Amino acid sequence: SGTEIIKDLGAEHVKTGRPIVYTSADSVFQIAAHEEVIPLDRLYEMCEKARRILDREHRVGRVIARPFLGNPGNFYRTENRHDYAVPPPRENLLAALKDESLDVVCIGKIASIYDSVGVTEDLAAKNNQQSIDQTIHALQQNTHGLIFSNLVDFDMLYGHRRDTEGYARALEHFDASLPAIEAAMRADDLMIITADHGNDPTFPGSDHTREYVPLLVYGKSARRGVNLGTRVSLSDIGQTIAENFGIRLTAGESFLAQIKDV
Repeated sequence: SGTEIIKDLGAEHVKTGRPIVYTSADSVFQIAAHEEVIPLDRLYEMCEKARRILDREHRVGRVIARPFLGNPGNFYRTENRHDYAVPPPRENLLAALKDESLDVVCIGKIASIYDSVGVTEDLAAKNNQQSIDQTIHALQQNTHGLIFSNLVDFDMLYGHRRDTEGYARALEHFDASLPAIEAAMRADDLMIITADHGNDPTFPGSDHTREYVPLLVYGKSARRGVNLGTRVSLSDIGQTIAENFGIRLTAGESFLAQIKDV
């Protein structure tokens, strides 16, 4: 994992000034650097150049800047990570919403994952609390469209690091924040809580894990107690959001009619 790479090679990096370059099981190319050895601007510049190189033959999905601080034996990642993704290769929900003059507010690293395609506003958030705060802020700004928020701590701090107790505390913290989010929602808003992969903190190793992810849907005017079943694809969520705004995508089966009158 990236934390192990920093532990193993961090001291050599500090001594030589050379960046730490490594890959992941998925299509990701990562560059790690101590912020006091390679400044953030320089690290980001290196990642931008790597992104251009990796666009050519191999079309690597993401280049990630992985800054860290600390001393040998006590290195730790900072919150200044930045992702450089390939643009979506075809039609996607964000672009379709933007084309209809709807708001697409992305919070945290969401905009960088989509290479900002279809994004109308990018709100910075480097941890769960900031994402929650920005989500409530966007709701209070009378946003008409999609608010797409990433709760990064579950994955970055607790899933990959297999920190079960930390994961549990983060779940409790998010759960305690839901009433404030609900209070900011309008009568016709829908909140969808889901994930794009598993990251079981009890599973051996440090990579993502394979299991069904949650799909929780809430709205003040939505039906209660509806079993949405096991969905075939995340595209079902995209199609549901699209239908909510009168748009049709090419992929996915909407479940909007199961949760509200359409």
